[in-house]
Amino acid sequence: MSTTTPTAAPMVTAATAPPMVTAATAQTPPARPAGWRPSATYPEPPEGWTGVSRLESFLDAMIDMGQTGQIFGEHGIGKTATFFSHLPKAYPDAELVFVPAANLTPDDLLANAPVRDAGSGELVLRQLVMSQLRPGRPFVLLIDDSLQAGATIQSQLMQIACNWTLGEYDLRELGCIGVFLTDNESLAETAARRSDLAVLDRMVTIRITANDTSWRHQLAAKYRDWDLREVFTLWATLAPALRELLSPRTLDHILANAQEGFPLRWGLPLVNGERLRLAEQKDNGKPGKDRTTEILDRIAAAVGAANPATIPDPVRAVVRAALRNRWSVLLQGPPGCGKTELVRETVREGLDGREPLYFSMPVTNVEDLCAPIPTTDGSLDNLLAGSFLGPEPKVIVWDEYNRPKDKAAFAKLMEITQEWSLAGRRIENLRAQIAVQNPPYHLGRKLLVARNNIAQATRFTASLTIEPGDIPANEWLIAKYGAVAETVLEWWKHDIDEDGRAWITKRTIERLIKLHQRGLPLEMGTVYLGDGEYAPVPLTALLDRLSNRPVTGLRELAQEVDAWEARLRTAARTSSEGSNDSDLVHQVLANAELSQLKQHQAAVARLVALLPPKLRSTYLVGASSDAQRFWIEVFALIPRG
Repeated sequence: MSTTTPTAAPMVTAATAPPMVTAATAQTPPARPAGWRPSATYPEPPEGWTGVSRLESFLDAMIDMGQTGQIFGEHGIGKTATFFSHLPKAYPDAELVFVPAANLTPDDLLANAPVRDAGSGELVLRQLVMSQLRPGRPFVLLIDDSLQAGATIQSQLMQIACNWTLGEYDLRELGCIGVFLTDNESLAETAARRSDLAVLDRMVTIRITANDTSWRHQLAAKYRDWDLREVFTLWATLAPALRELLSPRTLDHILANAQEGFPLRWGLPLVNGERLRLAEQKDNGKPGKDRTTEILDRIAAAVGAANPATIPDPVRAVVRAALRNRWSVLLQGPPGCGKTELVRETVREGLDGREPLYFSMPVTNVEDLCAPIPTTDGSLDNLLAGSFLGPEPKVIVWDEYNRPKDKAAFAKLMEITQEWSLAGRRIENLRAQIAVQNPPYHLGRKLLVARNNIAQATRFTASLTIEPGDIPANEWLIAKYGAVAETVLEWWKHDIDEDGRAWITKRTIERLIKLHQRGLPLEMGTVYLGDGEYAPVPLTALLDRLSNRPVTGLRELAQEVDAWEARLRTAARTSSEGSNDSDLVHQVLANAELSQLKQHQAAVARLVALLPPKLRSTYLVGASSDAQRFWIEVFALIPRG
């Protein structure tokens, strides 16, 4: 496609005027593929584009020939997405039956059940087939990630692939017009390898790359106002190992985060708790130069988006974006910092008070989600949990996401997070999914969490690693426990080091408050490590504060504002950089919660006016919009001149 900048048209004279266009001489403009919509990336169809990718052509050919198609390709290149986008357009009268094989149990496809025989009236054993295979109209069967299925399921899948039958059922008689199996050959993602020639001789197999799907056109249509040609050029110039890491799916997530003004690194998945690094591969297979920052900055520049290092109030921001855009989001943070409660609170705000669908994975069974049951028409249907039904808007919170009770429950969970369906049935009006988990290690100790692979990790549009400071739990503690919470938080902020604050989570702080209110020893509220040892955090300063011994916090500054104002005036006359008194007041103001600042706004305005300008300017950096609004109001009260 030409990218030449147009020039001014030359003046037309009698000698240069083109001949009059008539019906005979007029030329018809090049035809556009059916359904073509211009975008900033492709205002005209690219040269050579026929409107059908190599994979789409393969699907059409297999359906026309009545052959089973086996498709191999790396994760995230659009194999499955091609079925969902192409088949409804090419075969509008047919239905796509999507079966995620990694999530199947032996009784999902076929089961024997007692039924009463219409002739004899006796109970007989009859095979029942899953209801999705009896849709009542032509259908294409897609068995996704077929190599991830267990050994028992493999035999069922092979019968389908070889003969288009399942048990005593002929899928052609049920309306099947095509059977396809899609897989990634990576040993890290498969549970089996096909080696039986009797099976391999029954299928037509194609190996594809990202260039064999229409992912560029899909992204161009999705981000219609962005010219992505520079992004596509950047991707094409990367080494093969880097292109595999930066799959089209991951690139889509990066662009989605850029569109929301989020850090672009949030689009990179968390694999076993670690952010994926876009690192080159050395000849020996080991990671080479890390190009993550360079590549993300170039993508941001190409689309004219910011790539901030962080944003204020990140958890609320990303949950609200998930609700707007129908995202799956993964939040990873240390235990006890208040992640789950903040997520549930933000979801309630977005759903006008409706509670999210909450599942704690350590206690979630498969039967809590769905269970197969026989139906009167002789098929095997899946009964879904009642919370998944109904037209009302829904958001699912998967708590302790990487601590599943068993593999079967996690398999069903993977279908929901990947395909937004359960047992092949779409969950109506599902607005967002938020998974919350702990990192594999915290404070030098290994946590009992499960591992994941990159294909599973890339299902989340945004993946965040959060710190306790990203969770505004302090405001909640102050609102619930008042002055005692303020005292404990002052100790947490000023009297212990960074390691100590990591040991004293917000959950621990709440226990300390409750123990103090009951007059019990505070040490019992810290983490018990065994053999009489508690978390290595001294509590002496906290006991001093709770005993009302002299301390300096915002409450104390406000009570003695005249004296502190005088001390700051003296410091300002002595040095433009301030003094120890200036540093102390600055530290107290910087660490105070917004509710505390608002409570003592008059005193804050008097004191901040006497601080060095370089200290005042820090209050706006990285602050939430509400905090920035407060400081702007305070700065407006400072006398000019």
